[in-house]
Amino acid sequence: MTSNVPENQTHKRLLLVGATGLVGKEVMRQALSNPQVVSVVAPVRRQLTVYPSLNAHPKLHAPIVDFDQLSGTEDWWEVDAVICTLGTTMRKAASREAFFTVDHDYPLAVAHFARLHGTPTYALNSAVGADPDSRFFYNRTKGKLEHALRGVGFESLTFVRPGLIGGQRDEFRFGERVAAALLKISGPILPRRWRINPAEKIARALLDAALRAPQGAHIVDSAELA
Repeated sequence: MTSNVPENQTHKRLLLVGATGLVGKEVMRQALSNPQVVSVVAPVRRQLTVYPSLNAHPKLHAPIVDFDQLSGTEDWWEVDAVICTLGTTMRKAASREAFFTVDHDYPLAVAHFARLHGTPTYALNSAVGADPDSRFFYNRTKGKLEHALRGVGFESLTFVRPGLIGGQRDEFRFGERVAAALLKISGPILPRRWRINPAEKIARALLDAALRAPQGAHIVDSAELA
């Protein structure tokens, strides 16, 4: 498939999925303030109330969708790059099947629809340790998604692999709070890949990958995000 984006295009139309999460909100903030970004499509399951001041932003379009019944017919699929920050927790998902649907099936479906419309670039917020053969279900899910995305045919594909993500979530996660507190204390003496990865740095790496669109497949590991 050939790209529908001119090689000399510097202004980008972005599709952001997962816009209501910790990293997704930071991607949204950075993208809307970036002069290279001319529009952001952020499909969501319900009205985008987390951005009351942005609902009328001239760059933003936030269509309400059912991710279980995505359709590729809407014209908003025609973008220059996808940034995917979709993800849930086992506690919220309540089962491995539901978790796999959100963290694997939805991002992959978005990738296929976007590519069908000629989108050449995809940047994924993955995870450190992503491996399709991992004995850990979480890492195995992320690894299977990365493996599947390699087969979709994007000209530029970037996997950003953070470790523990730093930032203020809307929901309370006890385990993350404890781990973050411990890492904050010991951070200066730890190897960079084990340190906390701030959400703003992860978002910056995703947005940079979407805007620069380096040819081929690339990995940004946690050490680069510390």
